[in-house]
Order: sequence, then structure tokens, then C-alpha cells
Amino acid sequence: MQMRRPGLIVESALSLAAAHAAPTETLLQADQGQEDTERACVWYDIRLLNVEGKGWTDTEAFYDRLPAKAKGVVRDPVWDLSRHSAGLCVRFVTDATALHARWTLRSNSLAMNHMPATGVSGLDLYVRQPDGTWHWLAVGRPEKAPTNTVQLTAGIPEGEREFMLYLPLYNGVTSVELGIPQDRRIGTAPAYAVGKAKPIVFYGTSITQGGCASRPGMVHTAIVGRHLQWPVINLGFSGNGQMEPEVADLLAELDPAVFVLDCLPNTGADQIRERLVPLVRKIRTAHPDTPILLTEDRTYCNAFLITGNRRRNETSRDAHREGYEQLLAEGYTGLHYLPGEALLGEDGEDTVDGSHPTDLGFMRQAEAFLKALRPILGL
Repeated sequence: MQMRRPGLIVESALSLAAAHAAPTETLLQADQGQEDTERACVWYDIRLLNVEGKGWTDTEAFYDRLPAKAKGVVRDPVWDLSRHSAGLCVRFVTDATALHARWTLRSNSLAMNHMPATGVSGLDLYVRQPDGTWHWLAVGRPEKAPTNTVQLTAGIPEGEREFMLYLPLYNGVTSVELGIPQDRRIGTAPAYAVGKAKPIVFYGTSITQGGCASRPGMVHTAIVGRHLQWPVINLGFSGNGQMEPEVADLLAELDPAVFVLDCLPNTGADQIRERLVPLVRKIRTAHPDTPILLTEDRTYCNAFLITGNRRRNETSRDAHREGYEQLLAEGYTGLHYLPGEALLGEDGEDTVDGSHPTDLGFMRQAEAFLKALRPILGL
């Protein structure tokens, strides 16, 4: 094993390089793109390149995160948030020496008062290094709505490389295109290594969705996916990760490597007592052997002094632990538990508002989830 950054363990460079040494699986043809003489590039719709992070294919619009049948079944806020593209990404291989991006947003609201436009509505580009690990390369800054066109990067040395592009966290998209020079090739990336075909499913709140990461690649779900070299589905719904029966039914339709349930920031003690056990029972009925990671809420950064916030953490966790112990007593197996104290640091320096992580906070959350998920996944 080797250390890429403090606390974030990645698989050995040798094993990663071997797992991703395969050539491009499907090469796109020039007639599948749209020529742009002004920028001397050809635009390709990323839907031709195997967009990842979707749990369902039968969606009302391609970049939705819930199936069309969920409309009118889940609460309206959940449905509306499911149209945000949080967690969606595309891996591709190209020998391009420059990369452009063009994307059209659903909402004119580019940013929030505590989260920048690059995270809310931007794109985020990573490149795979020779040792198999991912490294940030460029960000697509949204400057207007609905459509933005940017040069992500230029001056790339000759050679074929694998890239990954993350889509906006708190906005939806109706189209996303990549532009490459006219004399260059682009195609789908190699499949994940054997044993990693099933994704990790995260179900949670605004934090799971990505508030308040500066870039789409900095939410902890994305960091975990990169470091484990594993596909991820992000089902975070800001303010609305409430363990509802309608959402439980949808979760049970998925077939992941592990379910990560992280809803305590949106549920009080009474809701937790009412909904946690039925949610797990529903999932376990459909998937008798799939691991489930039950996650406590992060500790409010000011809980050391603000009694109400400290009490909120304590009562939620007490109810959560009661549900976990009840499930164990009923004979349920494959359940794992992540305490909330591990999710943020003790210095109070890793959130925007005491609750929502900054990039530092998300790095720390990723460390905690990696520590919990590695043994579950047999890594």
C-alpha cells in the first residue's frame, strides 16, 4: 500500500496500472460529433461515453438521478433535487492536446450564498496519472445561464490519457459536450476492475449531495470513488434525506456493493425511531447479503459551546444507535456503524457554517468513509 495524501490510502500503483492498462473500449467516430470551425474542435455529447453515477436508466431526462416513475410518488422537493446532477461523471480516453466543454444548465441560479458557482453549477476535470491515481486538472467555471462554453485546458503533451469529468452538484444539466481538436480521437474508458462493477450507493442529505464543496470532485462521495477506483451513486437530497418509505422502495431496487445511509442531519430523534428500522428491513428484504453502513451525523462545529446543537447530535445518535441495536437483536447481519465524531476534525476549521463541510471537511469525511468502507469491500 502507499500513501497519496495524509490519511487517504490508495491501492498500490502496480495494481491500479494493471487494472487500467486496457485500451479504449469504444472509439467515437467523427460523424458522431459536431464540427466547430471557430474553435477548431469537434464537439461530442458525453452520453456517447458511458455517463456514470446513474442508478436508473428509465429517467424522465437523461441526467436525472431518480427514475421517471418517482415523480408524484416521492415528495416534490425530493423529485426537484433528483434533477440535480450530483455525482454524475464521465470517464473517457483521448489523445487530445486541448479540451473544451460546453454545458447547458437547468437553473439560472449559478451559486448559493455559502457555496461557489464552481461547485453548484461547474464542471470538474481529473486525469489519471501513470501510477493509476487521479489528479485534478481543470475546472469549468460557469459564468452565465443557461449555456457555458469554456476551454478546460490546453498544452497537454502528446499521448493517450484517461480523464474523468464531474457534473454540477446543485444544478441540473440538459446537455454536456466535450470538444477536442479535429485531428484527435476520443472514446470510452476501460471498464472498472473485476469485482467493482457494483457501485457504492450513498443516500443522504445536503452534505451527501455536495454542500458546500468548491468543485464537484471535492464532495466526499467523489473522493471515495477516486481513491477506491470504484463507481459511486450519489443520492443526496439537500434538506430532504429523511428515510421516507417511498425512497426506501427505490433504494431497494438498486443492487450495489454497499448501501451507505447518512440521513441524520435531516432527521430528528422521533423520525429516526420511526423510519430507520423499516428502511433497513426494506433494503435487507431485497438484498439479504448486501452490506449496509449506518452513519451518524457529523458533530456541529460549535456544539462544544452551543447546547442546542450538542443536544441535537446526542438525541439523534441515541435514536440511531437504538435502531441499530434493535436490528442486530432481530438477527440482521451485514450491518456496519460509523460514529459521527469521526466525520469532521476537532479544530472547527472544516465547515462553512458549522454544518456543511468545506473542501477540508470533505477530505476528512472521505478519510472516515474510506476507513469504514475498505474492510466492508474487502480491500
